[in-house]
Amino acid sequence: MSFGMAREAENVEAGCGAAVTAVVDGHSPGVSAGPVPVAGPAPSAVPAPAAGPIAGPHGQDGRYGQYGQDGQQAGTPHAQARIDLAAIRANVGRLCDTAGSAEVMAVVKADAYGHGAVPVARAALAGGATWLGVAGMREALALRAAGVPGRLLAWLLTPGDDWNAAVAAGVELSAGAPWAVRAAVRAAQAVDRPALLHLEAETGLGRGGAAAGDWQTLVDNAAAAEAAGYLQVVGVWSHLARADEPGHPSCERQLANFRSAAGIARRAGLAPDVLHLSNSAATLTLPEAHFDLVRPGLAVYGLSPVPDLAGPSELGLRPAMSLTARLASVKRVPAGQGVSYGHRYRTARETTLGLVPLGYADGVPRHASQAGPVLIAGRRHTVAGTVCMDQFVVDLGDAPAAPGDEVVLFGPGDRGEPGAEGWARAAHTISHEIVTRIGTRVPRTYTGGSAPGDH
Repeated sequence: MSFGMAREAENVEAGCGAAVTAVVDGHSPGVSAGPVPVAGPAPSAVPAPAAGPIAGPHGQDGRYGQYGQDGQQAGTPHAQARIDLAAIRANVGRLCDTAGSAEVMAVVKADAYGHGAVPVARAALAGGATWLGVAGMREALALRAAGVPGRLLAWLLTPGDDWNAAVAAGVELSAGAPWAVRAAVRAAQAVDRPALLHLEAETGLGRGGAAAGDWQTLVDNAAAAEAAGYLQVVGVWSHLARADEPGHPSCERQLANFRSAAGIARRAGLAPDVLHLSNSAATLTLPEAHFDLVRPGLAVYGLSPVPDLAGPSELGLRPAMSLTARLASVKRVPAGQGVSYGHRYRTARETTLGLVPLGYADGVPRHASQAGPVLIAGRRHTVAGTVCMDQFVVDLGDAPAAPGDEVVLFGPGDRGEPGAEGWARAAHTISHEIVTRIGTRVPRTYTGGSAPGDH
């Protein structure tokens, strides 16, 4: 399969690094380098990491000043996820090129796949997206509270959600059953503003949306509420089950079912602004599914939705998240030393063990025990033994190492480090899960400048 070449990517700095924080470098003239606004109370700013290893254990005056005896700057985080906002913008630009006449909705659910919803949303809009998408209503309201503009859709809703607040904030909502239409009508009456609805059709995924036998009823209920002035049906949508398997016959079946559902809606007098079906994989590999709007998620973050066919660079994408840590302990041990819980790993000879202060509480998958890849001092190593809640061990052999040395778990690959996909394969999962699960104990820092409005 041939994939289109990317337009010339922005020259972005590779970064490493849910607490949040500051744009630390890469900003352009006239763009604030201050903290990126986030919804809710502002957390403490995280100091910018040093651009490279600190040369020697002393301050410039030769004494232990701002650096401790281990040579690390006071306050340097033991681990960080650095997010490259320039990569986000470039990825969205690439997706806009691929989408052609269709608009692009950047999906920023789950705190933008662990990258930080507010700064990523602004970067995505700066990159050319005209819509944002989230799963839950609370995610949508948090973006609105942070002042993020643009059309915004929330689709995974329940009767207990705050429909009134969402309608009042102009959040567009999904309805896959008559109860959701009724909830939207009640909210519209309460806030004296029409609700904006996207009707969801079940076309073959077997998940949300109205089944074929229930679709006409949903459409009729929505049409009646629209005629009464309580809502506007602005979209009809569905979701593909196997778009990550280009050429799979289920995609054509779902396309046919979706066209049929859209036809039923139109015959009922509805005139939605947009029909939308495509996720990242379909955006990149199935142009006949683009319709009026595409909804990429994973590709916004520079990861491949079809990893068995093409990597990020082949798709014109750049991974935006780099996850690093610093060795907490280094020690020499004899042959036969058991390592970590259960002694699933034993040293084959005298060797050096390095302790990495990240664990499954931070999102490092326990299923990657004995398999997760890391880069230390330009060399690849593998997790030795069991990943613990807060830490894991790496067998360094005879390689020189010291506490404070950088460990790169994944990144864009500029230095030969693993990608998130490498960890996904080690844990028998998908790269979506690797980046999304990075926990709140790991501070996020941002490079690549700020998006407009981050002042």
